[in-house]
Amino acid sequence: MPKESVLIVEDDPDIVELLQYNLEREGYRVLTAPDGEAGLREARTRQPDAIFLDLMLPGVDGLQVCRALEEPAVTRAIPVIMITAKGEEGDIVLGLELGADDYIPKPFSPPVRAR
Repeated sequence: MPKESVLIVEDDPDIVELLQYNLEREGYRVLTAPDGEAGLREARTRQPDAIFLDLMLPGVDGLQVCRALEEPAVTRAIPVIMITAKGEEGDIVLGLELGADDYIPKPFSPPVRAR
């Protein structure tokens, strides 16, 4: 059975590395894109099972990406989790109104796992 895939659209390599490491550790296949344009291209061609999306991206920003993902049927159903330093209530509401399924403000840390 193929692994579920997650697309990380993030321009900060440290955040990408943190998310990728933890998601792969949990058994996900991870795709990455460093900007909004590449993220849209990956989402449309690879159709991942979920997308982690930064708001402040070079070029096409995360809000534009979120809006664009709502248009074609192939990406409309993909859950989008926004990850961003913009953690004010208005930013969260706007992100959710534009189609994000959840919103995680930065900085964040992965949960500590008991062994």
